[in-house]
Amino acid sequence: SEHPNSDELVAEVARLEGADGGGVATGAGLAGLLAAVLAVCEAGDHVLCPAELYGGSVVLLSKELTRLGIETTYVPLAELYDVARHRQPNTKLVLAEVLSNPLLVVLDGPRLARACQEQGIMLLIDSSFTSPMLTRPLSWGADMVWHSATKYLAGHSDVTAGVVVARDPALGQRLRQLATNLGLMLAPLDSWLAVRGLRTLALRMRQHSGNALAVARFLTESPAVAQVFYPGLESHPGHKLAAAQLLNGLYGGMLSVRLTDDSAAAVDRFVQRSRLFPLAPSLAGVQSSCSYPAATSHRGLTPGQRAALGITPGVLRLSVGIEEPEELLADLAQALG
Repeated sequence: SEHPNSDELVAEVARLEGADGGGVATGAGLAGLLAAVLAVCEAGDHVLCPAELYGGSVVLLSKELTRLGIETTYVPLAELYDVARHRQPNTKLVLAEVLSNPLLVVLDGPRLARACQEQGIMLLIDSSFTSPMLTRPLSWGADMVWHSATKYLAGHSDVTAGVVVARDPALGQRLRQLATNLGLMLAPLDSWLAVRGLRTLALRMRQHSGNALAVARFLTESPAVAQVFYPGLESHPGHKLAAAQLLNGLYGGMLSVRLTDDSAAAVDRFVQRSRLFPLAPSLAGVQSSCSYPAATSHRGLTPGQRAALGITPGVLRLSVGIEEPEELLADLAQALG
């Protein structure tokens, strides 16, 4: 049910995103996606997504919502901008991420928004990796912005939550109605904790981003690392787009690496040796952590599907926290040494 704590959280996120339509806070990140899709789609409708989409979103869309008669297809992000080619007569929604998980492919948000508007299709943007400090997708022309508030918005690894805000008040009201009717609403204490986290969001994102850039630059020089995926690096193929599109000169706190020994055993050695990057199921907390996509977010895919996305056995995702950067670099040096 609705309550003042949830209202405060949604109002603050809506203010940061410039969302006049308000929205809803849910008990988990994927509950927010569920509310967003059901606010727009019904049985017989179609959703279009990039092939690089987060694995948890893929599971919800392709294994659960298909049972309700909502179909989803996936195309490479580079092709997604041609919405007219890939849409179906019943396509109602396009979903995309600002930065893909785990390889940090950069979305050209304004370009995709224009393509959706030309086709009369709504656009939902997952901004969980960036937060409103780095991107405000409604300004591009998106219709809804979705956050796994478990991540940067709350920021302290003590809340599971989702927030969806909308441009249109009618859509915002529909989101609230759905979440209430389906029991998706966020509890009062979790709402309060998330609001507490928002009060330091700007400070945290600056430190996350600065530390991640330092870590990325350090790792590019390590012989134990074959490839670093971070849009703040000039070598990243999406760097120019990210520099033009992301706000405040920040690139976020998430990065991934492909180890030179591209194997699960090499990843395991790193995890066993690192002190400051513990293996964790989530991300974006104040403390650094790491994740192994092949066994977590993308475990539902076949090895061939993962390989096609570039998620090889030696890919490791790092969530860079707000610790002192010198301590993080020293830990990485000994863990990779």
